Amino acid sequence: MKVFLTHSYFYRYDPKQWNNRTPYPPLATITALSVLRKERFETDFYDVALDPSPERCIAQFTAVRPAVLVIYEDGFNYLTKMCLTNMRDACFAMMHAAKKLDITVVISGSDATDHFEEYHAEGADFILHGEGENTLCELLHALETKTDLSQIHGLSMQGENGIEKTAPRANMKDLDGIPLAAWDAIDIDAYRLLWMESKFPFTLNVATTRGCPFKCNWCAKPIYGNRYNSRTPEHVVEELKILRMEYGVEHFWMTDDIFGLKPGWVSRFNALIQEKDLKIKYKIQSRADLLVQDATMDELAASGLEEVWIGAESGSQKVLDAMDKGTTLEQIRNSTQLLQSKGVRVAYFLQFGYLGERKEDIQMTLRMLRENRPDDIGISVSYPLPGTGFYETVKAQMGAKSNWQDSDDLAMMFKGTYTSSYYRSLQRYVHHLFRLQSGWDRLLGRKSNVPLRYVWLLPYNLLQQLWLGIQLTWKK
Repeated sequence: MKVFLTHSYFYRYDPKQWNNRTPYPPLATITALSVLRKERFETDFYDVALDPSPERCIAQFTAVRPAVLVIYEDGFNYLTKMCLTNMRDACFAMMHAAKKLDITVVISGSDATDHFEEYHAEGADFILHGEGENTLCELLHALETKTDLSQIHGLSMQGENGIEKTAPRANMKDLDGIPLAAWDAIDIDAYRLLWMESKFPFTLNVATTRGCPFKCNWCAKPIYGNRYNSRTPEHVVEELKILRMEYGVEHFWMTDDIFGLKPGWVSRFNALIQEKDLKIKYKIQSRADLLVQDATMDELAASGLEEVWIGAESGSQKVLDAMDKGTTLEQIRNSTQLLQSKGVRVAYFLQFGYLGERKEDIQMTLRMLRENRPDDIGISVSYPLPGTGFYETVKAQMGAKSNWQDSDDLAMMFKGTYTSSYYRSLQRYVHHLFRLQSGWDRLLGRKSNVPLRYVWLLPYNLLQQLWLGIQLTWKK
């Protein structure tokens, strides 16, 4: 049975990400490709990430005429967890084209999991819920042999009496048993060329874990769940070595929600990096409360850690507690100071608009930026997604718009303290504030790793901050 595997994240459909020129290959999709190869399914693969529209992909599977089209989203990429409507529409376009050719359609992804009824209504024959690799293989074997589908866990399908959903699938624990991603299927040079137009060195994405054991009440985990399973350091270093030697990649983005949480993992990882003399740089995501141990920081820095993104979220302890974040402002400050003392850059994820946030809470967040001096920031507004406590709290307030169109949409989809227009202006204001203080840090010799453009743009950022500050006063 011939299978055609693709995904539906088009970077051009997300203008902010496309303009950044820092695209990542669909890691979960090419991991699924490796699994299908291992199971000896005849599989064609097409990467749509850099395409202008679904048309080329549709032309490819129209020519191939597979029995099954599998649209398998990259669950390791936080952008797919945002369930953007631009990508949903692209997925539907590919589904509709496949159904006209009488091709069976299988979908795996966060949005399809959250809105499986809508996907089935648009023509999806099967949707994989949770981790998809084993479910996909069992489904394809059953379709090939025409055997019973009801015993396949983690599946929904169109039945005679409507949508039928099978029992949930248990999470995989032995991640080393999953073959390494099929990097040979990716046009690495096409990605590298785009990165060369950005401000950053070419970087590839690697996942060392699946899931997150913490329970922030706004964070959706539709694919890998509220658990934490890890590949061994040996397995991860093997992949890093292949990517370093075969593709010349030196920089990596570890896509894990939490990197190196398992006791002893970082120590062994660092030992292997030193043993194999593997010269790499990498960035991770982590939590402030996990980054206050000096010994662990030394090992991370020695292994090549270059940058940590911390979910700081807010400078108000009241807001952090309302989010069930489980971290304190003191931990955010101390972890920032410790990491920067080791030569590691620290970046903050910030979130405005959470329930109960007031002007004084916003001012506390601005004060945290001024006092802690992070090296980069990313800003969003609270975004309710199905499966979260936050969503359950605000869903009665939500109207027809329940998802963003692209990652820079920033629409408030529930009744917050301020309007969408206010938060969009606030996002720009905070970015200009950050660039302004970074420029002064470089000019006054406080930080040598700040790009010189922030110094040259000091007058511009000052004027923009003042103008946006006036707008925020009007929009209150």
